Amino acid sequence: MKKGVIVLLLMMVAVHFNVLAKVWEADSLDLHPKEHYSREASLMVQILNAYHFKKITLNDSLSSIILDEYLQALDNNHSYFLKSDIEGFEKYRTRLDDLSSLGEIDFAFEIYNVFRQRFNQRMSYVRNVLFDKSYDYTIDEFYNTDRSEMPWANDEKELNELWRKVIKSQVLNLRLNGKEDGDIRETMEKRYRRFQKNIDQYTSEDVFELYMNTLAETYDPHTNYFSPRTSDRFRQNMSLSLEGIGARLMTENDFTKVAQVMPGGPAEKSKSLQENDLIVGVAQGVDGEMVDVIGWRIDDVVQLIKGPKGTTVRLEILAAETGVKGPSKEITLVREKIKIEDMEAKSEIINFEKDGRPYRVGVITLPGFYMDFEAYQNGDPDYNSTTRDVKRLVLELNEQGIDGLMMDLRNNGGGSLAEAIDLTGLFIKDGPVVQIKTSSNKIEVGEDEDPDVIYDGPLSVMINRFSASASEIFAGAIQDYQRGVVIGEQTFGKGTVQSVIDLNKYIDVPDGGKVGQLKLTLQKFYRVTGSSTQHLGVSPDIDLPSAFEASEFGESANPSALPWDQIGSARYNLTSDVSPELISELNNSYESRLLNDLELKELVTQANELKQNLAKTTISLNEKKRKEEMEASKVNEVTNKNLSGNTIDTENKVSSGLQVNDQYLKEGIIILSNMIQSIG
Repeated sequence: MKKGVIVLLLMMVAVHFNVLAKVWEADSLDLHPKEHYSREASLMVQILNAYHFKKITLNDSLSSIILDEYLQALDNNHSYFLKSDIEGFEKYRTRLDDLSSLGEIDFAFEIYNVFRQRFNQRMSYVRNVLFDKSYDYTIDEFYNTDRSEMPWANDEKELNELWRKVIKSQVLNLRLNGKEDGDIRETMEKRYRRFQKNIDQYTSEDVFELYMNTLAETYDPHTNYFSPRTSDRFRQNMSLSLEGIGARLMTENDFTKVAQVMPGGPAEKSKSLQENDLIVGVAQGVDGEMVDVIGWRIDDVVQLIKGPKGTTVRLEILAAETGVKGPSKEITLVREKIKIEDMEAKSEIINFEKDGRPYRVGVITLPGFYMDFEAYQNGDPDYNSTTRDVKRLVLELNEQGIDGLMMDLRNNGGGSLAEAIDLTGLFIKDGPVVQIKTSSNKIEVGEDEDPDVIYDGPLSVMINRFSASASEIFAGAIQDYQRGVVIGEQTFGKGTVQSVIDLNKYIDVPDGGKVGQLKLTLQKFYRVTGSSTQHLGVSPDIDLPSAFEASEFGESANPSALPWDQIGSARYNLTSDVSPELISELNNSYESRLLNDLELKELVTQANELKQNLAKTTISLNEKKRKEEMEASKVNEVTNKNLSGNTIDTENKVSSGLQVNDQYLKEGIIILSNMIQSIG
C-alpha cells in the first residue's frame, strides 16, 4: 500500500547527536516471533482464503505482492535498504504464501532486522556529517520528497548522497521558517533522538502486526489485522467518544497527514485544518514547547494531539495548498468531545435574484449518516437520526416556501446504511435503493418500503471526491431514479462492507495472553442499476472543477482495491423529474458560463493550480529559489483555500446576484436555479 498502512519509520531526518557513539550490531537488536504467532498467522490465512469476498487463495502471485508491500511498509521512501538487500530477499518472492499458511514467519523478522541494521547505519552517517560542513545554498540542486517509485540505492555511497540532500533540505526549510542556527541544531537533535527512540521501542508484536496487516491488505485495502494493543486502543478511542480535535490521521512519506476532518469537531469548526494538510509539530497549551513530529509513528503523534476536552493544542502545519514547498504555520485548537448534535443535518435558506427572477433555495448540509442507537434502544421518542432530522428540516423549509432543495453531501464519509436507505425514501415513492452482494454470491436488496414522499420539488445533490460509502448510495439512488440532479466531483468509490473477527475465540495463549483481530471484507454494494459503487463511485451529472485525481484521492489509489463489476438491475420505477434532455440543457448552460463567468473561470484556474501543487514532489535546495517557491505557495494558499471547503471573498466579483462565499456551493445553486427555471 502506498497509503493507509502504519509506516514503520519515516525518512527525512538530519541531525547531530553525540550521545550515540556507535552503530549497534544487528545481533543485539534482533527481534524474534513469539510462539503463538505461528498459529495466529496460519488461522488468519485460513479465514482469508475461506471467507473474504474476493474468493481467492493465497498463492505465488499474492506472495510477490506481499513481499513488495512489506518492503514498502518498512522503507516506503527507498532510503534505507540497498539494492543488494532487496536482491537477497528475492528468495522469498514466491514462498510467502506457503510459509504464512504454515505459520512460518521467521522471514518477516529476518527482513525487519536487516532494515533495523540499515537504519542504524544511516543514523550513524547523519550523526557524523550533519554539522561537519556548511552547505552551499547558491547552487542548483533538487530533492524529490517522494522516492517510493524510485530504484533502491546501489551502494552506501549513493545512499550517502541521498541523505546529504535530505539533511540540506531539512536545514534549509528550518532556516526559511525563521529558525536560528542554535534552534536548528536543537530541532534536528530532538528529531534524531525521537527517530532512534521509535526504532528502539519496536517490539515483536509491532513487527508481526506490520507483516500480517501487509498480508491482509493484499486482499483489499479495507481488510486489516489489528494487534491486541491496536485493538484495545481502538476500543478506548470509541469509548472516549472522539475526544480531541476531530481529525483522522495517517502517515505519508515523512509526515503525519490529515486524512479526514470529522464533522462537528474542533478542526472542522475552526476551518483552520483541512484534509491533506501535513502536521509537522505539536504543542500543548497556549505556550507549550512545539515538538517536532516529522518521522514519528502515527500512534505517538495521535497521543500528543489527543487530550481532555477544554484543553488547548497547537499544531504546526504545512497547508495542503502549498505542500512541502510552502512555509509552515501555527494553528490553535481547543479539544472537544464530538457530540452527535454537532454532526446533525443543518439547513438554511438562500434568497437571491437571477435574470430578474427571485429564488428561494433550501440547502441541507449533511456531514454523515448517523443514528443514536442507544437512545433508540432506550425508547427515547426523540432519538436523533439522519432521516428523522432531514424530514423535520425539509418540512420546515417547505413551510417557508422554497423553490428548490439542495442536499449537500460534500465530505460526507458515510455511516449507517439503513439511514441512507431511509433518507432516499423521503424523496422517492418506494422501491429498491441498494443491492448488496455477499461473499457467497447472494444478492440482498435494501428497499424503501414507505410510499410517502415528503418533498417532490426540484432536487439537487452536491458531492465531491470525499463523499463515500453511504453518501454514494444516496446520491446514486437519486441519480438512478432520475429524481434529482447530481452536481460536483466523482465520489470516493468505496463499495465494500467489513466485519471484525476476534481471533481470541479460536486461539488460547498461555498466561492470559491475547491475539489480535481481523477486519474482513465480506460484502459489496451495487446501485439499483446493477453497477458497483466500487472504484467508480458516483459520477455527477454536471462536473465541477476538481483538483483531486481518483488515482491519488479515492479507492482507486489502492492497488489492491476490489474491481468494479456489475450485477443484474433491480426492478424500479423511474420518476419524470430529471430527463436526459434536462441534464443536457443544464450542461450546455454550465459550459456557456465557463466561457464568460469570471468567477467560474477563476475556480477552474485554482483547481488546476492546486492539482499541480499536489503533484509536485521535487523541491529546490537553492535558498533563493526555495524562498521564491514558498512565497508563491503563500499566494496559492490564499486563492486555493476555497477548494478545501473554506470561504473566499467574492466582494465586487458577483456575476449572478448570488451572495455565497463557498464557490462550489454557489455554482451548485446556480445550476439548481437553472433547473427550477427549466421545469417551470
